Amino acid sequence: MQLGLIGLGKMGGNMRERLRRGGHTVIGYDTNPEISDAKDQADLVAQLTDSPRVVWVMVPAGKVTDAVIGELGDRLSEGDIIIDGGNSKWTHDQKHADQLAEKGIRFIDCGVSGGVWGLENGYALMCGGSEDAVAAVMPIFETLKPEGEFGFVHAGEVGAGHFAKMVHNGIEYGLMQAYAEGWELLEASDIVTHVPDVFESWREGTVIRSWLLDLMVRAMDADPHLEKIEGYAADSGEGRWTVNAAVDLGVPVPTISAALFARFVSQQEDSPSMRMVAAMRNQFGGHAVKSDDDADAVPPAPTQGSTPGQAQVQPGA
Repeated sequence: MQLGLIGLGKMGGNMRERLRRGGHTVIGYDTNPEISDAKDQADLVAQLTDSPRVVWVMVPAGKVTDAVIGELGDRLSEGDIIIDGGNSKWTHDQKHADQLAEKGIRFIDCGVSGGVWGLENGYALMCGGSEDAVAAVMPIFETLKPEGEFGFVHAGEVGAGHFAKMVHNGIEYGLMQAYAEGWELLEASDIVTHVPDVFESWREGTVIRSWLLDLMVRAMDADPHLEKIEGYAADSGEGRWTVNAAVDLGVPVPTISAALFARFVSQQEDSPSMRMVAAMRNQFGGHAVKSDDDADAVPPAPTQGSTPGQAQVQPGA
C-alpha cells in the first residue's frame, strides 16, 4: 500500500522503516531535508498516485497539527484519508473531522504507543473513525502493530482513539510512580543491600512483572543507583487531560492524579523516586533526562535506527 508520512522524528522515522520492511511504499516529508523524500507537502501529495490517497501525520499536537491538517485538506480530494497519529487531545479530533468532511476527506485519529522500540516490536494502535476509513487502511495498521492478535483496536468513532491513548498514558503515570516509589523505599533501607537484584528477581513469577519492570532493570544495569540522573520528570499533557476528563465524567482516579502531582513536585525539587520515573521514560521513549552534574541532558536510550528530524510528541508521558 502507498502512504504519505509527515514527521520523521523518533517515531515517524521508525514507522517509515517498519512499513517499508513490510512492503509498503512510504513517501516521507520532514522539515529536515536530509531525511525527507519530498521537498514539501505539495510535493508529497503529488507523489501519491494510489486512490484513495492516505497521509499519516506525526507532528507535535496543537497548532502544528492544525496547520498540517489544514494544508492537507486544501490539497487532497474527496475520498482521501488523513490519519492523525500524534498525541492530539481528543476534543480536537471532531473539529478536524468536520473541517475535512466538508471536502469529502475522511479522518482517523490514532493513538500510537511503542516508543523507540516500535521498529522491532511493533506499535500499539488505538483508532477512532468510521468503519470504511479504518478498513481502507488496515494493511498499514497490520504492518505497524505487533505480530499476533493484540496491539490494535478500533476504539470507536472520531476521538475514541486519542481518548483511549490518553487513558493509556494516565495508567502509565500510575504504574511508573508505583514502581519508582518502591525503588526509593528499597534504596532507603539498610537491610536490602542488592536493590537492582531484587527488581531483577521480580521479572518472572510475580504479579507485578511487566515491560516497565524490565526497563527499570535495564536502567539500573547502566546506573545502579541512578546517580547520573536528576529527579525531574516532565508531564506531556496527557496526564492532565486524563485527570480533567475524570473530573468532567465524575470518575475517581486517585492513583493517576497522585502520579501527576508527583511529577509537578519533581519539577520543583530533586526527587529520588523521580530519578526512576525519568530513567523509565528514557528507556521506553528516548526522552532526554537531566544530569545531576550539569544542565545538559543525558543522551536518550538507543533508538533502534531512528533518525533525527522534526520534533514530535512521544508516546508515554
